[in-house]
Amino acid sequence: MVRDQIHTILTEYFQTPGARLLRTLKLTPSLVSLLGLAISLGAGYLASIELFLVAGILLLVAGAMDMLDGALARLTGTATKFGAVLDSASDRFAEAAVLLGLLLLYLRDDSDSGATLVFLVLVASFMVSYLRSRGEGLGIRSNVGLMQRPERVVVLAAGFMIDQVQIALAVILLLSTFTIVQRFWHLWKETKHEGKDRT
Repeated sequence: MVRDQIHTILTEYFQTPGARLLRTLKLTPSLVSLLGLAISLGAGYLASIELFLVAGILLLVAGAMDMLDGALARLTGTATKFGAVLDSASDRFAEAAVLLGLLLLYLRDDSDSGATLVFLVLVASFMVSYLRSRGEGLGIRSNVGLMQRPERVVVLAAGFMIDQVQIALAVILLLSTFTIVQRFWHLWKETKHEGKDRT
């Protein structure tokens, strides 16, 4: 798959060297997760005051932090269950913070369409993450789909930087909805014979 090939390239040329640098700087994976969250909060604030270019740059930096915390944990042998929980929670708060910034902007501008779009993107994004988490709780690997968190970050950051935020939100909503359908379908296929297996 193309996504797997991209992940391999990112691991070799970005995540592994980046994790080694962070190890040299004596940063912990949890601190990197929290730094990513703090940067996302800054991006959300900048989005709320319509400084989109800088918000987009910060969003990409936060996305990089999100990629590096796990790589650092694996490199240093410090991966823990709580660290995974902190990473996931930070991701959800970070995504909500950026969307909240946009929501405040659209509410201030009396843009009902913009505010509605932000809300729908928030719901769709969280459903994508929830279905993966729920599937994995059932022992089913559920990271299928086109629009996962890294893709959402890249599309929204691009929308910020070219000042086409609502188009970016619409793309995220469309592809996230498709991803939700993909994950429901995947989970249904993986569980549809469950009742028959018990008989």
